[in-house]
Amino acid sequence: MSTEVVDVPVPDRGGEFVQSLARGLDVITAFDATHRELTLTEVAGRTGLTRATARRFLHTLVALGYVHSDGQRFRLTPRVLRLGYAFVSGLPLSEIAQPHLKELSARLQESTSVSVLDGPDILYVVRVPTHRIMTMPIPVGTRFPAHATSMGRVLMAHLPAPELDEHLAGGPLEQLTPYTVTDVQELRAELARVREQGYALADQQLALGLRSVAVPVRQGGRVVAAANVSMAVHDGRAPHTVEQVVAGLRESVARIEEELSLST
Repeated sequence: MSTEVVDVPVPDRGGEFVQSLARGLDVITAFDATHRELTLTEVAGRTGLTRATARRFLHTLVALGYVHSDGQRFRLTPRVLRLGYAFVSGLPLSEIAQPHLKELSARLQESTSVSVLDGPDILYVVRVPTHRIMTMPIPVGTRFPAHATSMGRVLMAHLPAPELDEHLAGGPLEQLTPYTVTDVQELRAELARVREQGYALADQQLALGLRSVAVPVRQGGRVVAAANVSMAVHDGRAPHTVEQVVAGLRESVARIEEELSLST
């Protein structure tokens, strides 16, 4: 008896909807920070496509230079950044935030970032790394699961209730370290604390030895992004207190928000 997988149909969205383009984008977005390399079978599984269909899309992307293959595994190439560069470079937020984050990074000697929420992930639109030996490489365009990051928690905490419910109904939360919160009710309680205190702390949620603190960035009274400071933790200690980091972030974000208000 045949066990061939049948392509999951894309919902009918009208005569102008191009299903093949949608499926091609699904193949690209099957790769993320925790799935940098995938086999054909893994791509098919993550997209709901048959192996034959996934193979055609992958080899098309290889021919166009967006995907590299060693014959067994596939990974995205830097060319794929072209697809998002116009969006990222065109954001007034990124241009406005960059100098303020550079100043804060120089003052604290820690990495600083700004992200927006994109589905279940955060998407980095600004990143100012430190030049230490032990620094996690996170270029602009990087995505991480929102629930395991301080910026993601800030952004989720300010979602309208129906959107938050939909966000948390998307499937099991990924366990990235022994400390990652994966229980939905526990995460909801943490998000309520974030809303009340005005900042989020993610202590070794994304990676062991990494602590980050984030605050919201508002434009027109609405939370449009989050800014954070990330730092290494040694023996449970970080070089700065949470209070120091939150104070620095709020000063920088206040200047960013002031300039954002002038840009609209």
